[in-house]
Amino acid sequence: MDPRTNPYAPGAGAPPPELAGRDAVLETVAIALDRLKAGRPAKSVLLIGLRGVGKTVLLSRIATDAGARGVAGAPFEASEKSSLPAMLARHLRAALIAFDRAEAAKTHMRRAWRALAGFVGAVGLKYSDVELRIDVPPEPGLADTGDLESDLADLFRAVGEAARQKNRAFALFADELQYVDGGDLAALIVALHGCQQQQLPVALVGAGLPPLLGQTGQAKSYAERLFDVAEVGRLDRGAADRALRAPAEREGVVFADAALARIFDDTGGYPYFIQEWGSQVWTLAEKPSISARDAEIATEAALAKLDAGFFRMRYDRCTPVERAYLGAMASLGPGPHRSGAIARAMGREVTSVAPTRGGLVSKGLLYGPKHGDTAFTVPMFDGFLKREGLVGAGLAGGSAAG
Repeated sequence: MDPRTNPYAPGAGAPPPELAGRDAVLETVAIALDRLKAGRPAKSVLLIGLRGVGKTVLLSRIATDAGARGVAGAPFEASEKSSLPAMLARHLRAALIAFDRAEAAKTHMRRAWRALAGFVGAVGLKYSDVELRIDVPPEPGLADTGDLESDLADLFRAVGEAARQKNRAFALFADELQYVDGGDLAALIVALHGCQQQQLPVALVGAGLPPLLGQTGQAKSYAERLFDVAEVGRLDRGAADRALRAPAEREGVVFADAALARIFDDTGGYPYFIQEWGSQVWTLAEKPSISARDAEIATEAALAKLDAGFFRMRYDRCTPVERAYLGAMASLGPGPHRSGAIARAMGREVTSVAPTRGGLVSKGLLYGPKHGDTAFTVPMFDGFLKREGLVGAGLAGGSAAG
């Protein structure tokens, strides 16, 4: 069929043509933000899930919907290469500019700007990547101590007071939150906690991989009471069918039930993979009636594309001993697996491979669903390693490594 009319969107973070199966999550966050805007208490929200479940898409949709309902927002993506102060300073500045339109003379808004100026000036001495300039004189003693926990709490309080004065709410929309340094994450939690205690309309909607839950608990013990957690997983059969069928029907194309069943089985219901399979089957099908055979051929094409890009780029970031660890895991199946079983597959002691496991967790490739277990954060990653002949690859070198 004509690739120009292909409705599917398998890009990273690209909004799908049909956001299926996520109504409950969207409503959970909408209720929290609407309560804040109305001056009622509400918790911040964490979206937790594996790669490919659509967390970025959800976060973008949540931010857009919130803006339409009068919630001011600062969306940003956390990075291993940037500090939290640098990211917050840039995006808070943009949010305050939008927030400040037509009401620059308001007392609390002026104070929010002075707080940001003091914050930038103070943290810029400690964090080399904070390069923003604020053309507003700081207020002495406001968010300018150089202590991140104290200054961020002052800054959030000033922003919250400005938001409350305008009968609005303010939200940070943070993607890849697991990359935020532990000390910075603790400061963020302290600032949010202070706003909650003072019933200020400030919240965080954060998205991250499963390790994020443990990271927040380690940063501050009360974090579990500060956040509502929305687990974002794979789609059920009905939602997966809708994600494929609805865009196609708008273009006059129909799926056979057997084709939908085949794609659901082959993708595991993961939204990113569903978009990839949909794109491939559209390109390969010759008629506007997609059959099970079309779906079978699309599986071959989709896996080849994922192996060359989505999976390969993650594998290539790993050291030889990390690749050996991944290969040993894949030899045991999809997982999760006990850490001891993986070590035995490598011919190593558990303690000797613990640093390797830790490095892979830090890189966002592995996580521990429960104590002693290890699993891939990327669905179907074991299949990629098997198809590429990387199961068991490098085990000898891994055993020799210290």
